[in-house]
Amino acid sequence: MDKNVIKAKTKDFWQKYEYKIILIIGFVLVAVISFEGGVLKSQKMAQNPLIIEKPADNNNQAVCGVSQSQNLPTETKKDPNEVSALPQNCAFVGSKNSNKYHLSICRYAKNISPKNLVCFSSKIEAESRGYLPDKNCIK
Repeated sequence: MDKNVIKAKTKDFWQKYEYKIILIIGFVLVAVISFEGGVLKSQKMAQNPLIIEKPADNNNQAVCGVSQSQNLPTETKKDPNEVSALPQNCAFVGSKNSNKYHLSICRYAKNISPKNLVCFSSKIEAESRGYLPDKNCIK
């Protein structure tokens, strides 16, 4: 074949498909750039994590500019061996402010203030005084 024929066919092909070729090249470039961006981002995120080997020793020092002279709230811890303030014959307890009664070991019963605490020895006694069973503790 003659060089002129090949040149003419190439020119015709380019004129016919120029828009599609440029569009495909553009899509490929965007895909390659996006992929490389993702690879770079994942390498950056895969760096070694921060490891704290020793806790700070300065727990009693001021934090974030808060003066130690200020009265900060202190947390009171309950002794797990501490005996409950409930009398021993209270199988069920209720509150003066409510019409529900709970088992004495129920977590809701432990939230009742001692001054509002009403003690019952049985379900019958609690229901005879107008109290209803709590649906969370008593099934």
